Amino acid sequence: MTSQPTPTASGPVAVVLLFGGRSSEHSISCATAGGVLSAIDRDKYTVIPVGITRDGAFTLQPDHAETFMLNPEAMPEVVDNGTRVRWPDSAASREMTVVEADGSVRSLGDVDIVFPILHGPFGEDGTVQGLIELSGLPYVGNGVLASAMGMNKHFTKLALEAAGVAVAPWVTVSALDWQRTPDVWRKRASSLGFPVFVKPARAGSSVGVTKVSSPEELDAAFATAFAEDSTALVEQAMTGREIECGVLSGRDGGETRVSLAGEIVVTGRDFYDFEAKYLDVAAAELICPAPLRDGELWQMQRTAARAFESIGGAGLARVDFFFDGTEFVVNEINTLPGFTPISMFPKCWAASGMSYPELINELIELGLETVR
Repeated sequence: MTSQPTPTASGPVAVVLLFGGRSSEHSISCATAGGVLSAIDRDKYTVIPVGITRDGAFTLQPDHAETFMLNPEAMPEVVDNGTRVRWPDSAASREMTVVEADGSVRSLGDVDIVFPILHGPFGEDGTVQGLIELSGLPYVGNGVLASAMGMNKHFTKLALEAAGVAVAPWVTVSALDWQRTPDVWRKRASSLGFPVFVKPARAGSSVGVTKVSSPEELDAAFATAFAEDSTALVEQAMTGREIECGVLSGRDGGETRVSLAGEIVVTGRDFYDFEAKYLDVAAAELICPAPLRDGELWQMQRTAARAFESIGGAGLARVDFFFDGTEFVVNEINTLPGFTPISMFPKCWAASGMSYPELINELIELGLETVR
């Protein structure tokens, strides 16, 4: 492996901000873009906003943070304006171009780094990371393998178990197996005890997740999960506090860094679902830093670092736990966590002494430093 190239000029670093995408989390990615555009250091960075439409077209978008801010009345999205962004024509080049709506071609200049802030399939799952690696450009965040593993809840659990990290008991079923032998899978799901959670294997932001309290509810829950992915998990419901923390790679070969803890307190809902996360501000309270004893904080940070390293993480992640007062059970590793200014990941790092603009800067510098 070779080191990534350093920025090509002494002026501002050229950053491609890549957002939107084909997944059901398109609007959340756009909201993340709005947050980054509003806070990135304009003296240090030149931003090229590249929005991926719901159909997968790479378009050049306006550098206007307010266009992409989260709004429950009208969720933000990438509008197809007719432009088409083209990647460098070989790994020996760093020049990106745009084909304008009228067919003319314009250079966007040499790119120093790509900052993907895509959530869900076709962006958080290693696919876009592979595309960027084929282009030979440095990028922010996790690589192909860690992204693919972190996106797939089943394989994440296998990796964590192998590393000695506690996870909730589960069974995994494909849509084809469910279609062939539904009675078998109803029994296996029921063997975990109720309530259980039925989840798509590859989705985020609680999309497609159902809390199931009885066997009669399983069929509808599987239908919801299979609408998002061809594989679903049934997880035993865990009791305890919902604790999260942010993770960053170490600098210059240093140890993995873990933030202070944050806690989610849900009111009026069965669990922390999509609406509670993004649409109903009164449905949940995000407390950061969360009250933990020194020994508990150390245990959480140690477990988060081990989880991150077990999937070969790079750059950033958010690790979500259930804490019963004794043990931290990992619920999920999110390799591209929500990154709006009010999201838990930046809130935890702000409580740990790193502001939102400083966190953006840190992630870009980590991306330039990372060896792929």
